[in-house]
Amino acid sequence: MTTPQEAAKYFATALPHCAALNMEMEEVGVSSATMSMPYDKKLIGDPATGVIHGGAISALMDSCGGASVFLHPDNGAASVTLDLRIDYMRPAIPEKRIYAQATCYHVTRSVAFVRVIAWDTSKDRLIATATGAFSFQHKAAKSS
Repeated sequence: MTTPQEAAKYFATALPHCAALNMEMEEVGVSSATMSMPYDKKLIGDPATGVIHGGAISALMDSCGGASVFLHPDNGAASVTLDLRIDYMRPAIPEKRIYAQATCYHVTRSVAFVRVIAWDTSKDRLIATATGAFSFQHKAAKSS
């Protein structure tokens, strides 16, 4: 039988957009996930600077947020993003791997709430933060 942690690690390669962006699951925990994405010249948003496009970073943050919901112990179904608000603080450094860490911090019967941070060289140098809402179904609600 597959554990939620094993399934979450598979998550990063099973979703086509995660595979296309070469995302990797770095770490999983209870209601938390850390994912990363390598620098790729195909994802440059500004050719003059070599900075990765914000859309690729948002895909990483969204996927990581969804993984944290998947890893919530009361999760009973797949979830979808309802809302994701991202604040970009600075451009990612060209040639550096980008990381995202998400925590699912609160759930209701139908909505999970998530916080996500993204960085390149260290967590002290955030490139973006996000808050999100994802669909959620309690295991207990699914069985009733």
